[in-house]
Amino acid sequence: MPGWEATTLLLLAAHVVLGFVATVLISTNRRPSAAVAWVLVIIFIPFLGALWYLLVGAGRLPRARREKQREVSDLILSRTEGLDAVSHGGEWPAWLASAARMNLTLGALPIVGGNRAELLADYEGSIAAMAAEIDTAAEYVHVEFYILVLDDTTRVFFDALRRARERGVLVRVLVDHLSSIMFPNRRETFGALDEIGAEWHAMLPLRPLRGQWQRPDLRNHRKLVVVDGRVGFTGSQNLIDSTYLKKKNIARGLHWHELMVRLEGPVVRELNAVFVTDWYSESGVLLPLDTSPVVLGTDDALLDAQVLPSGPSFDNDNNLKLFGYLLQSGQRRVSITSPYFVPDESTLMAIVTAAARGLDVELFVSAIGDQHLVYHAQRSYYEALLRAGVKIYLYRAPTVLHSKHFTIDDDVAVIGSSNMDVRSFSLNMEVSVMVQGESFVSAMRAIEDDYRASSDLLTLEEWMTRRLAGKVNDALARLTSSLQ
Repeated sequence: MPGWEATTLLLLAAHVVLGFVATVLISTNRRPSAAVAWVLVIIFIPFLGALWYLLVGAGRLPRARREKQREVSDLILSRTEGLDAVSHGGEWPAWLASAARMNLTLGALPIVGGNRAELLADYEGSIAAMAAEIDTAAEYVHVEFYILVLDDTTRVFFDALRRARERGVLVRVLVDHLSSIMFPNRRETFGALDEIGAEWHAMLPLRPLRGQWQRPDLRNHRKLVVVDGRVGFTGSQNLIDSTYLKKKNIARGLHWHELMVRLEGPVVRELNAVFVTDWYSESGVLLPLDTSPVVLGTDDALLDAQVLPSGPSFDNDNNLKLFGYLLQSGQRRVSITSPYFVPDESTLMAIVTAAARGLDVELFVSAIGDQHLVYHAQRSYYEALLRAGVKIYLYRAPTVLHSKHFTIDDDVAVIGSSNMDVRSFSLNMEVSVMVQGESFVSAMRAIEDDYRASSDLLTLEEWMTRRLAGKVNDALARLTSSLQ
């Protein structure tokens, strides 16, 4: 047999064996759609595909980090009994108790009563509100952002941190490592933190020479601020100018619209428990947890709320389970706001089924996108949604609607850092807050009314006549979204 024929047969045999091994290994504990996508990549691009899988195919964090998550979760669950006292349990919809129990099982944090919540929709106003609370700090300020940059817009926040340190307040800061490399002013930002005297750490660092390595696109996407365990903030907003300081965004006139929530009450210490966990993972130092019993007030305006952390440090896709359960529990209305909407099969089915059950279902997304693949993958779901009767509102350019929240009936709202996409469900570390209370849902409805007034309603007829190039890009991008 000629040498070239032997080589060809050898390569073919290696290809077959690689495909078989990949099929067995990849399909274990992975969604079928994701497994099929990876197997196809390895079959059609055999060796490069295999290398790419080895780089980004592992969907969980290293064991040591997951063990730290379990350690803190066990400590949280063993805290003083009575932490789960609620204000208005008798007014809950029948299904909410099961949702709260599921969240406790998944994320270890109980639902608690006696809270106040205020929505902050103004970009610079929310930064000013956080800075104002930092100026009241007496003990500590905890700051955690996926993107944290010192610029002209955020300087007021950094100045408040400086004043806090001058008063002797402890300032601890966490920022995602990869995002700090990708965005400008890195040296200025970290230099300012050092000058202030803040203790800070990079989250999920990628430093292979120091033994710090995991799948590169497993990121900490959380955004939160806690002041003295008394006041907390969380939501969609990163700490950076609304243009994200990217030249292409500035050239296109793009700016981001966000939604944050200011929290008071026992739920703040549950939000702080998320920071404590992440601080322990990055620093090795376990900060004390608040174990005092919940004392409920008598004000009828007080809300019940529950924090749910999620991400690859957990054994389950916590936010996916919560979102799916709430979508299936709605009886009248579901309103979803997600800048990156790339649902998995179960979420898409829950939304389509809710519309088929007669619920008023609406989805707010941006008319334009800042991430090409995600933008087109998201668009690939519009036809199925429109045919099911879901109303899709396209928030007008040049604003990127980056808020992340949804409401169920008149009873429950969820707000946080999580998109309704496969990345937020499985790959990013996220934090969500589920709030029960008609007053809060009404405030959220007012936000949604503003979105509706600033959006265009997409029709099926209009969508089906879009250009062929767009249809092709949408279909191809949808395939890549399964590579997780």
